[in-house]
Amino acid sequence: MYKFCANAIKAILSLRGGVKVYNKENLPSDKGFVIACTHAGWVDVLTLGVGILPHQIHYMAKKELFQKKWIGGFLKKIHAFPVDRENPGPSSIKTPIKLLKEGQIVGIFPSGTRTSEDVPLKRGAVTIAQMGKAPLVPAAYRGPSSGKELFKKGKMRLIIGEPIFLEDFSDFAPKERLAAMTEELNARIKELEKKLDQM
Repeated sequence: MYKFCANAIKAILSLRGGVKVYNKENLPSDKGFVIACTHAGWVDVLTLGVGILPHQIHYMAKKELFQKKWIGGFLKKIHAFPVDRENPGPSSIKTPIKLLKEGQIVGIFPSGTRTSEDVPLKRGAVTIAQMGKAPLVPAAYRGPSSGKELFKKGKMRLIIGEPIFLEDFSDFAPKERLAAMTEELNARIKELEKKLDQM
């Protein structure tokens, strides 16, 4: 279902010029990883999925979306899994950690809100990458963010940054490591956004 939907969306987006992806070679090919991308609207969720094909992403989604059986069933078929954003706990990271250890890809939008404002990155993406012992890949998107904007002219561009590896922060104490990696992720995403703005 994921492959079918992703390729169908790719075909639709190709009618308006498709998605231009930069530095796709930065994606690890031999292990699972966390990919953390900017988030301004639902379109960037689709763009990320289409942009890194044939890789398939497992998305974190708020649990409320799974309350209706047919919607929840469909979301599960396209690799989404529920998370309680109001009361996050150990169970919130159990699923993504399991996926990473199985060599899968977990997609997270660490701003946590659909806004164009500069929201400080949450530590969730880093925590999951650390506990899953997986690389953390920053990414940034520029283009339409809503259905209305999608029907207007405007390029859709996705840029993939170099992975952040846990080993590079092995000299830090656990709490310091979390803060340092979060700061690094934030800095790299801002750098990627800047690069897209200059293109």
